[in-house]
Amino acid sequence: MKKILYILYGAMAAVTMTSCNDWLNVQPHSQIEDTELFSTEGGFKEALAGVYSSMVSTSTYAKEMTFGFMGILAQEWDYYSSAQYDAVATYDYDASYPTNYINGIWKNNYVGIANVNNLLAHIDDHVGVFSEDNYEVIKGEALALRAMLHFDLLRCFGVSYAVNPSMPSIPYSTALDYHVFPQLKVSEVAQCILTDLKEAELLLHEGDPIVTGRAITELDDNGYLINRQLHLNYYAVKALQARLYMWMGLYVEALEAATEVVESGAFSWSSPENMERGYDRCLADEHIFALNNLTLKADIADNYFSENSTNSFAVNRERLLTYYDNATQDYRYTFLFKAGTGTTFENRYSTKYDESATSDSYYRYKMPLMRLPEMYLIKCEAEYRTAPTSDKALATLNQMRAYRNLTALQELPGDFYTELINEYRREFLGEGQLFFLYKRLNHPVIAYSDVDPVATRAYTFPLPLSEIQAAEREDNR
Repeated sequence: MKKILYILYGAMAAVTMTSCNDWLNVQPHSQIEDTELFSTEGGFKEALAGVYSSMVSTSTYAKEMTFGFMGILAQEWDYYSSAQYDAVATYDYDASYPTNYINGIWKNNYVGIANVNNLLAHIDDHVGVFSEDNYEVIKGEALALRAMLHFDLLRCFGVSYAVNPSMPSIPYSTALDYHVFPQLKVSEVAQCILTDLKEAELLLHEGDPIVTGRAITELDDNGYLINRQLHLNYYAVKALQARLYMWMGLYVEALEAATEVVESGAFSWSSPENMERGYDRCLADEHIFALNNLTLKADIADNYFSENSTNSFAVNRERLLTYYDNATQDYRYTFLFKAGTGTTFENRYSTKYDESATSDSYYRYKMPLMRLPEMYLIKCEAEYRTAPTSDKALATLNQMRAYRNLTALQELPGDFYTELINEYRREFLGEGQLFFLYKRLNHPVIAYSDVDPVATRAYTFPLPLSEIQAAEREDNR
């Protein structure tokens, strides 16, 4: 297991966190011993960068956990590769393609967790190798990564907290050894995630420049702490806490965490000018946490969001209009889609992953995993749940609508949760969050599907067969 890091270094030659940071220009290694890797601060940075790089995988966040598998489960697309996704669209998790997607999510996330655990196993014994606040920052990010990767596994393989928090779910891995970690209940995994996030919060609050305001340049530590949106920074930890608290039904705590992110001033709304010019296709100003993918155009935009590819994902024009309530002035509708031509003229392709029209690296190569609008929507929902008769939820929703060029509502829609689902679809199309909202709500209907997701247990993926056989896990569904 200690040699598992070699998997990550091969990816780092092609995928890095920023194109200008020398500390990330690492050549692939066939294997690397812990004593060598963790003898310097640079080694810890490389190990952490390797985990981020491993997340840029088509098995997870570079496809299936964002616009691929998760997008089909949420019925976001009506044009896609039928051979690969028809069984997914009907929630047939026993079919070969869905089984492969599910196994890939399990394997890749636990590989990332294993590498995080390897870093954490060594960092406290090498405090002396770190300069400035890098010990606090690197350990804080590592703990946050372990929490995030487990949380997404829980959202996939654990039943909704609202259904039964006592159901068996997944193991929570905290060490890199041959120990078989026990399968924990949904509530127990949630508490483990929360523990890691709270420790990460304390560490990052002390050292993260996004909080302390310490100015960082390329001359400082080769610019390691520049562009904190590409790392699990302090506010990304608070955003993860907000997600987790909503999952657990702790709405007061979720409101507090989301409000801190919203009111931090660390993130802004993307300007319509930059969206219209094609500069800010990925909504970079709104990123709380994103992955950097230097092959974004060739691997994703050209292959999955182009009329010239048979692997593409698209929405029919009429259906897209339905998504946006025919509000064609909505900046998301206006600037974040492109039309097909010829036989595909009715198709609309997302431009979120297209190459930016500017050479400014801030707007290029980014895949968002958490954005500012989600915190507004969590804040809105938490306000509605804790004070349904007040005007707070309406005010928060109207703030968000104003940034998207929509008129203010005079009152909340009669079916608040249907409107919430619709807003998640409009805002996070192709980002993998809509299915998890459906699941958290244990919603009886997924729009554009005839399958009953509750009766068929579609919201919870079966554990990989190899895991059941090797570790004798209990039924998680």
